[in-house]
Amino acid sequence: MSPVRVAVIGAGIAGPVAAMFLKQQGYDPVIFERNDGVTDAGLGIAIAGNGTRVLSQIPGLLEYIDGWEMEELHMYSVVPGDEGLLGTTDYFRRLRAKTGFGTFAVRRHDLHRRLVAFAQRMGVEVRWSHHLAALEQGADGVAMQFANGEVDSASFVVGCDGLHSNTRVCLFGDQPADYTGISQWGGIGLMPDAFRGKKAAVDFYGDGAAMVIVPVDETHGFWGLSVREPESKETWRATDTLTMEDFKKSHFRQWGFGAGQAVQDCMKLTRYGLYDRPELATWHKGRVLVIGDAAHPSSPNHGQGANQAFEDIDLLISLLAAHNPTAVPPSTAMLESVFRELEAARIPRTAELARGARKQGETRVAAGPEACRARNAFYREMCADEMKQKARFGV
Repeated sequence: MSPVRVAVIGAGIAGPVAAMFLKQQGYDPVIFERNDGVTDAGLGIAIAGNGTRVLSQIPGLLEYIDGWEMEELHMYSVVPGDEGLLGTTDYFRRLRAKTGFGTFAVRRHDLHRRLVAFAQRMGVEVRWSHHLAALEQGADGVAMQFANGEVDSASFVVGCDGLHSNTRVCLFGDQPADYTGISQWGGIGLMPDAFRGKKAAVDFYGDGAAMVIVPVDETHGFWGLSVREPESKETWRATDTLTMEDFKKSHFRQWGFGAGQAVQDCMKLTRYGLYDRPELATWHKGRVLVIGDAAHPSSPNHGQGANQAFEDIDLLISLLAAHNPTAVPPSTAMLESVFRELEAARIPRTAELARGARKQGETRVAAGPEACRARNAFYREMCADEMKQKARFGV
């Protein structure tokens, strides 16, 4: 009997990972992607310990990705009158020591390219220029109509097509994303001199703005600068040269402790709004499921977007293995049992994280002297408490 064909919609970050796990489980996944190939969209991604744990289950994948491991986080205030180091934490190092899984960062394009290549190496087919337009479910499978006129089918469908998910639209209709009131300018370039070669991310807190810089190798890093401003649609595409040069001349170039240097040394600049979507009560209908940002998009303040998609995939595969260990053609009833169990575990966790990320985003871009002092005091106290705990337990 031929392996069960599964359609994975989206060849971004989550889609290839889902396909690789399905392949390991004995299914025949095929990825359908709207773009015509790997794009250069985005800047960088940090994969936290929970995401690293999931990826480690695909032999050889982490070594192939070859990310830059993180050990520390440094926090600075650049608010006039309250400038200086707020504190440092070696949370990443301690988490790796405790769980065996560290945090690493990588250029998004490199991660995207390597995930797709590794999936193809495992025998996963990727069909480019296939923009999902419609779904029609039957008793034993799903028919898919694509914008290029092609029709295809699969036993079941897993939508991993991100914030602007067509799979989600096909299931639940168009639900416009809600702009959070915060946009991010993002850049990639040389790390500031003081942090070059170090395995440390750096936060900078200003008045009405906050910046994080994350290294991707010994000399380069990516950064995100969150500011309150009018809506800017999230495209992750690079801005034009004139916009980048104007931004380099903005007041952010005057931020201290290396932040301003990162702005001026920027080699690629993007601008994108941060969005939330309404929480879904269910992520599936019949034989079709959405996961990752297609199901539970979140602002990036927790850095958990990709990591939560990986957690979705991990649980989905575990449930498929439990309900269908031999990967035979699944009934709709079996799939719905799997999907409902997935939702029962994942919806509460992802909803809580999305709310927490939005709240943290609001805190990071505190505006006005009083709010900035309160935010800075919070981070100072957090780091001081951590140092006290370490001294107490001799770590």
